[in-house]
Amino acid sequence: MLKLYGGARSRAAIVQWYLEELAVPYEFVLLDMQGGEHRQPEFLKINPIGKVPAIVDGDFQLWESGAILLYLAEKYDKCPTSPEERAIISQWVLFANATLGTGIFVEATRERETPRLLTPLNEIFSKQSFLLGEEFSVADVAVGSILAYIPLMLKLDLSAYPAVEQYIQRMVGRPAYQKAIAGRSS
Repeated sequence: MLKLYGGARSRAAIVQWYLEELAVPYEFVLLDMQGGEHRQPEFLKINPIGKVPAIVDGDFQLWESGAILLYLAEKYDKCPTSPEERAIISQWVLFANATLGTGIFVEATRERETPRLLTPLNEIFSKQSFLLGEEFSVADVAVGSILAYIPLMLKLDLSAYPAVEQYIQRMVGRPAYQKAIAGRSS
């Protein structure tokens, strides 16, 4: 059975959300981050950087939430077959982790980056329900999780981006999101 390693209030919840969406059986291994369990030799064999999330799927080990999401999409989801379609999915997953997350959550850049990032997303979501059209995908887990953290952690006024607000509501209303993230953040 696939094992997902994470800590309380960690990005492992994003991977857990996707596993719930896929209905893939998994064991969640909660590490005591305050107690330094992620720095112990046993876990460092899985991720030498000592960060979560990480997974062990049989003999295969992987860390970094974006890489894990892409792996799960390839292995368990109906992943597109063309390199171009897979690249678009990778683009959104990488955008979530490298651009959207840092642009919104780094205080020094937030004021400048928020409109630059949310305006085009608002335009996309005003025309379609999900990033890739009308079907939910791993791209929505990556981007949706970052966007859903905005009202929880920053309390930013998103009224200038009504389609983004509606998208966030679609994401947080998903049963798998409720089970993986909403249930753990309280």
